[in-house]
Amino acid sequence: MSANSDRYETAVTRYLEAWNTGEPDALAKAVAAAWTADGRYTDPLADVSGHEQIAAVIAAAHEQFPGFAFRLLGTVDGHHDTARFGWELVAEADGSAPVAGFDVVVLDAEDRIRIVHGFLDRVPA
Repeated sequence: MSANSDRYETAVTRYLEAWNTGEPDALAKAVAAAWTADGRYTDPLADVSGHEQIAAVIAAAHEQFPGFAFRLLGTVDGHHDTARFGWELVAEADGSAPVAGFDVVVLDAEDRIRIVHGFLDRVPA
């Protein structure tokens, strides 16, 4: 772990805050705080660029999984401008986690996300 490892943890914290924001105005602000203006998000189900499209993907996840929150799994590992971390989608009602994944993020010089490479490790049938 490098001496500036907190930059990766801070970026991932902002990222998860965006994923856990449901209200549209707050979501727009959270996405703008986490991503660069031309930021990109990719996973097996999405490939989008820009704050509006990223916010739309997050809003769709909230519609599909109401009452769930994204939580960090384990620790954030990073070097240079790249970090990786695991996450799970947890039901606030019973603690079940039907979805889990692993993301790799690339940061800019201001520690905002330029690109996310998302992988889904566990999804509902």
